[in-house]
Amino acid sequence: MSEAPDPEVVELATKIFDLARQGQAEELVAYVDKGVPANLTNDRGDSLVMLAAYHGHADAVRALLARGADVNRINDRGQTPLAGAVFKGETEVIKALLEGGADPAAGTPSAVETARMFGKAELLELFGAH
Repeated sequence: MSEAPDPEVVELATKIFDLARQGQAEELVAYVDKGVPANLTNDRGDSLVMLAAYHGHADAVRALLARGADVNRINDRGQTPLAGAVFKGETEVIKALLEGGADPAAGTPSAVETARMFGKAELLELFGAH
């Protein structure tokens, strides 16, 4: 039988995920610099990069990637941060993820498939897919 999670740990994790959603890059990376895993994921498998990307925070994405976060980490629904950014139309985040080595073909649906679904020809060109 497993123990219930420590409420203080849950509260801290919730705060860190909220910082990613809100794009509070400085405060977020201060936690990472003090030992919070750059690839920390929530109960849906969403990484800090996924949350920052989905909510349009390119600076937070860049800061996390600079600290070793996995740019292609797939969540429990098979989605990558890049596909999430394409879905949300976050051009600056898309560029940050690509600069960080994001794979447009990774995930289900992939960023390429998502761009096709939404008729984003300029992104398909950026991804080298036509």
